[in-house]
Amino acid sequence: MTPKFFTTSLLASALFLGLGLAPVMAQGTNTPAIDRAQEAISARIQQGMASGHITPSEARELLRRDRDIDQRESRFKANGSTTPQERQQLRADVDSLGNEVERLMMNNSYVQPPANNAGTTTGIDNRQQNISQRIDEGVRSGRITQREARRLHRSEREIARHEVAYKRDGVVTPQERRQLREELVRLNDELNRMMRNDRGDRNSYNQQR
Repeated sequence: MTPKFFTTSLLASALFLGLGLAPVMAQGTNTPAIDRAQEAISARIQQGMASGHITPSEARELLRRDRDIDQRESRFKANGSTTPQERQQLRADVDSLGNEVERLMMNNSYVQPPANNAGTTTGIDNRQQNISQRIDEGVRSGRITQREARRLHRSEREIARHEVAYKRDGVVTPQERRQLREELVRLNDELNRMMRNDRGDRNSYNQQR
């Protein structure tokens, strides 16, 4: 939703650096094709954030996967070479990550950045940032499934489109601000419901059916 979320490559850079997710470049030059593919994917993630196709939550997850691949590549290269099996695994990992990035980029529910002189909604933006971070935490802890996270991300984009529309005339009216806050409250309530859900009990119930 928030312009800060979706409008600048600077935010993407902040995710790389501020979250400690700067790519770890593997040493050596014996996997140049894989290294180039990872560089292209990193650039594509930044492009997706700038265009609004990829939310900050989704970008953080993609960058974690990218870092995992870098670390695995470094381990494989520790002895000075990589086996055909290791190369095959790296290629499969990179292909999987690239396909996920492209899937998100093809999503039609993207947010065009607002004009630079658009009205500010700092409090609303901060609230969405908090919700976005909690979605990440829910996925990491297992309290939210990937399917549920995708549904929450769709809601994020919907709110973002509303905010962009409200800002086109350079002013966000009190009624429009109230509408955005109400939408965020509903999204937060849905997130809280998912976070409270006892995943273990539900899985046990499903297995018994």
